Amino acid sequence: METIQMPSGNQDNQVNRHILVIDDTAGIHDDFRRILTPVRASEDPDLLEAEALLFGDDSASENAPAGGADEAIDYDIESALSGEEGFSVVEKFRDSANPIAMAFVDMRMPPGWNGLETIKHLWECDPLIQIVICSAYSDVSWDTIRKELGNRDNLLILRKPFEPEEVQQLAATLTYKWHQDIYGKRSTPLLMNIPYA
Repeated sequence: METIQMPSGNQDNQVNRHILVIDDTAGIHDDFRRILTPVRASEDPDLLEAEALLFGDDSASENAPAGGADEAIDYDIESALSGEEGFSVVEKFRDSANPIAMAFVDMRMPPGWNGLETIKHLWECDPLIQIVICSAYSDVSWDTIRKELGNRDNLLILRKPFEPEEVQQLAATLTYKWHQDIYGKRSTPLLMNIPYA
């Protein structure tokens, strides 16, 4: 296995929010972008005009969030239409100052690699990436996934159809977890010793 160069820079204050979406349906990529990069009122001219009419000309600056929970998280989102293309994206950014922190991976992507094959290749390239498998209930069982990929703390499943809040929560939590794994309490993902059923 190759040695992975850790990103440089001030990592105490800035969490890497670089996300990869791997899915063979282009519309899914648009959905992830809409969910993870919502239009802020300050960026929508129609909303600014409506605010100005309702609250006066200075309302936009007065009512803008000052930070904290109401402030949207800025994600850097990459897209790939196949597992092979997703692998190339991870490889491209792996040794950069902005590596891929997490990936949403579709389970079915014919005719190339399926989700499990894709994840195996992604982890061969960079074992620290947080992975969310996007799967319908009928795709692959959890037992099959565990047997193929092992019990890891950087792997979750998101069942389709999913809610936008689920995607937002996973993206925020797992990019933060990636940051902690790299710069916090440990430097490699935990392989859990849970016996298979």
